[in-house]
Amino acid sequence: MYLKNHEKIKTIADLKKSGYQTRSIKDELRENLIQKLGEKEPLFQGIIGYEETVIPELERAVLSRHNIIFLGLRGQAKTRMARLMDNLLDPYMPVVAGSELNDDPLHPISKYAKDVIAEKGDDTPIEWIHRSARYTEKLATPDVTVADLIGDVDPIKAAALKLPYSDERVIHFGLIPRSNRCIFVINELPDLQARIQVALFNILQEEDIQIRGFRLRLPLDIQFIFTANPEDYTNRGSIVTPLKDRIDSQILTHYPKSIKVSRIITEQEAQIPSVQKEKICIPDLLKDLVEEISFQARESEYIDANSGVSARLTISAFENLHSAAERRLLLNKEKQTTARILDLYGVIPSITGKVELVYEGEQEGPLKIAHILINKAIRAHFKKYFPNPERIKKDELRNPYNDIINWFSSGKSLDLKLNAPDREFKENLESISGLKELVKKYQAEASEEEKKLFMEFALFGLAEYSFLSKTAQDSRLHFRDMLSSMLDKEDDNYSSFEEDLY
Repeated sequence: MYLKNHEKIKTIADLKKSGYQTRSIKDELRENLIQKLGEKEPLFQGIIGYEETVIPELERAVLSRHNIIFLGLRGQAKTRMARLMDNLLDPYMPVVAGSELNDDPLHPISKYAKDVIAEKGDDTPIEWIHRSARYTEKLATPDVTVADLIGDVDPIKAAALKLPYSDERVIHFGLIPRSNRCIFVINELPDLQARIQVALFNILQEEDIQIRGFRLRLPLDIQFIFTANPEDYTNRGSIVTPLKDRIDSQILTHYPKSIKVSRIITEQEAQIPSVQKEKICIPDLLKDLVEEISFQARESEYIDANSGVSARLTISAFENLHSAAERRLLLNKEKQTTARILDLYGVIPSITGKVELVYEGEQEGPLKIAHILINKAIRAHFKKYFPNPERIKKDELRNPYNDIINWFSSGKSLDLKLNAPDREFKENLESISGLKELVKKYQAEASEEEKKLFMEFALFGLAEYSFLSKTAQDSRLHFRDMLSSMLDKEDDNYSSFEEDLY
């Protein structure tokens, strides 16, 4: 029960006069959720794509007063969801002043609080704790001990106070007892040793703690939230059956289900300096391609599906895309620029560091896999902007790409330099017969800068559909006729191109 004039309430007597009533943290979360739902107040700001799936399940779990586990792959906002739960807590909570266990002034559980109240009665001083201090989070690692989470006997206290180890006053309490009347989160639960998980089960089931063989009755009032990755169940550990059975609601998280949702998340989370926003234009096509890379990665046979592809891949890639364009801008001393398809190769470090390869992928190499993902993203989106090349291969008379293909078939080729100035880049594209006309016909409403991007995109797309040959050579991409390329048997060599990127 939250009291608006809490700053005037300084003793238990004041608290009783105010009409304060004790309630458990689960009741507190439930009642505040009911109020917020009635007022249609947004509950989980910044969480996108879970409106019809995860959030309703979480709300049902809170209404049911359940302990909760979020189960999902990496980068699915599990921890973020847990951290937002403190928004359902009262702004302030009263505790007995000086209590280690956040004792409720009207229902104390620790010996310290009980002794103080027995001595001072209604004059016992109280303190108010802000809800931000009622959230505790612990990452489960193999080195976590019972002492860390629950507590241990302090021999110095025992000696100084001349008390036996069985006395509560010599115990140094761990994180869980200190989180009484709070939200306690354990991330990556399967990484916790089985004996530690059993100790947690004892707290959940019996409401007591055991330290060094001494049993202490402590009816702790805690909202437990756990997170886990399904991969952990087989690769690194497991959740012991009694503990798993005691966790009332298991909520499955997921990756964004559409490019649109994924884009909103990326643009919300990416840390883009204001100077980059002012000087660099990122067209919608490139934003979609960045997102498509992660969608392709999640379906790739080279990447471990059990490990997942974090949303952090697209966030980092989006930041690197800006920086790739900015680096080119700085090298050419230009004032403004528009990102290019070529700039996608600048996001490769964001890809290689965030995917777990299966054996076949390891043989191919992470760099080559990154190129494959970029190429597949381009291929997947090409048909949204231009006619499907696969449908018109047999109809040469109606092939809108004939002029472009014939230009290359005449023995001509094109080098697109990674760091070419905007003017040179535009002249190179416009030198190709039929390319400008193709974009003008199928992307008539695009701006001049976007048309330049679509011209570049058309070349990349035709290469993906085997109308043209595309090879990486040093700091440029070389486009030429597919037939002559096959006759020359040139190898795709990414190593020199990679060196220039870095």
